[in-house]
Amino acid sequence: MHKPRILIVDDDLAIVKFLRANLSVEDYEALTALDGAEALEVIEREMPDLIILDLVMPKVDGFEVLQRLREWSQIPIIVLSARGDESDKVKSLGLGADDYVSKPFGLDELIARVKAVLRRTQAALSEPAQPTFKGGDIEVNFTQRMVTLAGQEVKLTPTEYRLLQELVLNEGKVLTHMHILSKVWGPEYREEKEYLHTFVRRLRHKLEPDPTRPRYIVSVPGVGYRFKSHK
Repeated sequence: MHKPRILIVDDDLAIVKFLRANLSVEDYEALTALDGAEALEVIEREMPDLIILDLVMPKVDGFEVLQRLREWSQIPIIVLSARGDESDKVKSLGLGADDYVSKPFGLDELIARVKAVLRRTQAALSEPAQPTFKGGDIEVNFTQRMVTLAGQEVKLTPTEYRLLQELVLNEGKVLTHMHILSKVWGPEYREEKEYLHTFVRRLRHKLEPDPTRPRYIVSVPGVGYRFKSHK
């Protein structure tokens, strides 16, 4: 069976060694890079299943790695950063990170986050009973895991895809914040509304004609979201 391959990107060698040893114990194959430039080379060559990415690094920082990687790849990314600034968290998620963990971190928490992200990625590969969904200009082919907007393919990360899938499969229903977070991220994320709001913004920018006036992914203030299909 294929061992998930996880790339650790951090300029702190002690953290790299610590994570590599503990991920190996959890039966993951650990790859390493000590700066952003090396990380981009390793990613292109090895195509890992998940990336644990520090923000503050020499040569190419984590934000640039995120930005450049999301131009061509949807590999899931957990940002691991000593910068506890809330704006860094929002920026990281907005650039395409799937999760954000602050240093100092608990090993158990980080391993749980790794498992949750890989679980979401695997869930995005599962197929619902219906083969396709079409609403307005949006079409989701669940068999091919392809999303198109007016006939043009839209690239989504696994988490973005899972979020859209949950919304369209419940078309017309109001889904609470807690329900969506539990279904898409997992029960341990039930209070992380900021994650949900950030990923909804990302979906709207990719799918809505005017993200500031959404016609598909509609907010229900204080409750959650509803997908309107406009068939």
